[in-house]
Amino acid sequence: MPVPGAPSDPDAEFDRWTHPAAILVATDLTDLDRLMPFAFEQAAETGAHLILLHVLASGAAMSVDATGMPYYDPAGPLDFATKALEPWCEQARLKNLACDALVREGHAAPQIAAAVRQFQADRILLGTRSRSKLGKLLLGSVAEQVLRSVNLPVITVGPEAHLPVESRERVVLHATTLRETSSPSAALACQIAATQGAKLLLLHVLPPMDNPPSDKIGSSGQPAALDSAALHELRELAARTGAHCCSAVEPQVVHGNPSIEILAAASERHASLIVLGATQRSAFENLTRDRTVYRVLAHARCPVLTLRERPVRPVEAEAERQAMLFKA
Repeated sequence: MPVPGAPSDPDAEFDRWTHPAAILVATDLTDLDRLMPFAFEQAAETGAHLILLHVLASGAAMSVDATGMPYYDPAGPLDFATKALEPWCEQARLKNLACDALVREGHAAPQIAAAVRQFQADRILLGTRSRSKLGKLLLGSVAEQVLRSVNLPVITVGPEAHLPVESRERVVLHATTLRETSSPSAALACQIAATQGAKLLLLHVLPPMDNPPSDKIGSSGQPAALDSAALHELRELAARTGAHCCSAVEPQVVHGNPSIEILAAASERHASLIVLGATQRSAFENLTRDRTVYRVLAHARCPVLTLRERPVRPVEAEAERQAMLFKA
């Protein structure tokens, strides 16, 4: 069975990703105030049709009568959800944006996937929240399943995200590992930056260097050889993905913890969007969620677009490892 959003024609699908005809906004109703400004902005930029989807949890329509006997009554929750969504649809129409609301019952992730297929959505917009006292992200099973199961752009809006200040230069930040698999997300970041009239910042984070030899340090205080090689690859990636479509492209190489450096760069440059390529990982890593993408999603002050990329095969992984050893 094909994965929802899997492209049959890669070029055509990529064009739909950058110029979506339909954007599915999956909401739990508590995040509408945070999600909808971004939904309106994206629909205005692309002309996309907005589809607001709320999924009633199985059992939410169960009530208890005067005798204490449970019975199925979907009218109450359905009416509540519909009334919560309709004002946002009306706001969209006042902005000359096409918008429809949809309420379904069941398990949220499969219902989101079904709506993607039914409406041929080209992009998903959903909210995340950080509930841990330690500030770690708790995506919940719904958002995590969506992120890992669809082959189309998923834009998450975290609790700290806000719209960019219009007076500032718009910046789209693409954080890349420089693997061959990062090309699709880099090209997508480039096209979105062009659509927004934004600068594209290509960021690569190298591991921190503990007391490197003084003759290996460049004028910036960073290991010169590694920085030079990475910058060269960033420029090649920009050329390979068609970064000439952007008004400006800026490659940047830093050393440190990837999630910290990505968040710091996005905050310093007031990025309007962070783009990440999400590769498949082991079951253990998925369970611990101790990954760069999840940490960025938890604390980003702008939306984060993730694109699930094909897993690296063992032969490719070994070739990549050898190439990095050669460069070092």
